[in-house]
Amino acid sequence: MTAHTAMVLAAGLGTRMMPLTKDRPKALVTVRGRALIDHVLDRLVAAGVRRAVVNVHAFADMLEAHVRRRSDIEIVISDERARLMETGGGVRQARPLLGDAPILVCNIDSVWDEPDGSAIARLCAGFDASRMSARLMLAAMDQQLGYEGVGDFFMDEHGVLSFRDAMPHTPWAYMGAQMIDPRVVDAEPLEPFSFTRVWRRLAAEGRLYGAPLGGYWMHVGDPEARVQAEARLAAAAPGA
Repeated sequence: MTAHTAMVLAAGLGTRMMPLTKDRPKALVTVRGRALIDHVLDRLVAAGVRRAVVNVHAFADMLEAHVRRRSDIEIVISDERARLMETGGGVRQARPLLGDAPILVCNIDSVWDEPDGSAIARLCAGFDASRMSARLMLAAMDQQLGYEGVGDFFMDEHGVLSFRDAMPHTPWAYMGAQMIDPRVVDAEPLEPFSFTRVWRRLAAEGRLYGAPLGGYWMHVGDPEARVQAEARLAAAAPGA
């Protein structure tokens, strides 16, 4: 399966990225000379995605003008200027733009390497709508930088996910990309909420699955992590 539409969650305030977000949205902070949102859109294009719904809030005009310069993917704007809807609420508000076929949902603060080819394409290929309502891409805790948590999920041999809850740590962290049946938000009220609320329901139904990234994840959530990500990418660049 290939997802032809993605939603890119780009409306955040970027508070932790200050002072770099003093005059721009977090999505336009650069890593190795390329805006964070373009790193994500590049990965989507490489995986065959043809259309991206991008939500906007902070510095909305600037971000909208930036993404509309791209000619390799159709850009549709979901306007959150009036109210920031968070991750779940953002998808819920954009629901009329998303269709009913499975879609990708991606954050803009993740950069990753792909030693085995497109991780997004693998995420899509393994999505089985008869068993799954969401399939999350997960990074191994020993293959990441910038993430300060203790892991999010356990994953069994079939890819079924369970939450960390009271356990002190887990082997896997959600790295900001998932494939979902967009209808999973249809019953949610139109209000700001975290997508975790949907995941909890799907986990209880046995329909929350995961997939390993198969590469190194850089969570670019603050200026220090940006410096670390740039150093790692520079070291991996040809001729470095």
